[in-house]
Amino acid sequence: MRELLTICCLFWLTMSVAQNDEVRGKVVNAENDFPLSNVHVVNLNQVVGTITNDKGEFLISAKPNDTLYFSFIGFKSMQVRVTNDMLKFQNIEIGMTELAYALEEVVVRPFQLTGYLDIDSKNIPINRSSRYRIPGLNLGYEAGSRNPGAFAKALGSIFNPADMLHNIFGKRPQQMRKLRKMKQDDEIRELLASKFDRETLMAMLQVDKTEIEDILRNCNYSDSFIQTANDLQILDAINDCYEEYKVLNREN
Repeated sequence: MRELLTICCLFWLTMSVAQNDEVRGKVVNAENDFPLSNVHVVNLNQVVGTITNDKGEFLISAKPNDTLYFSFIGFKSMQVRVTNDMLKFQNIEIGMTELAYALEEVVVRPFQLTGYLDIDSKNIPINRSSRYRIPGLNLGYEAGSRNPGAFAKALGSIFNPADMLHNIFGKRPQQMRKLRKMKQDDEIRELLASKFDRETLMAMLQVDKTEIEDILRNCNYSDSFIQTANDLQILDAINDCYEEYKVLNREN
């Protein structure tokens, strides 16, 4: 009977530990403890996300040593390492700090319209970057210009896996595998669609902003796209380029 009781206790303890695979908490304004709703919470290791409710509460899958990334417009993004105590006691409180924005003077130079369509249409700036489509591949490539060497540049980037793309992708296979998971999580996609600062991408892929721009340029995306695209568009562009890199790398 004693042995049976011991086995039952061990089984109960094991089940209790196994069930603590989620972190429950609350996000507040660090200055006044006011609950923050719609804060994006992302587990950078498991690549899953959620948002806080109207009481600032959240529940997300997590294990010890996972990193949770908190992001909210107007507040400084932050990362929190998951500990055993957080999983055991739950109901943690995360305080986020507001950002102080300094508005800079912006000089706006509107186009002077003449009223003549032929003249005004020529003065409107347009994106002169060309995209090329290769038979057999589903994606196009943006060469960034219309000069005679642009097409050759695009082909060179596609069929040369030993260039910077190889150096960046090849050294970070684990981080790049997250791309597909990021595309499949609706909460993460919603977060990225509203951001233009690349912070979330940098945190999840463990690359800096310069490396992200290098990846896109070597995938033949123009500077105009790199500067104006939101983080979700950047994610899709990097993912598409990485998928093609993997195919070409297997063939070489």
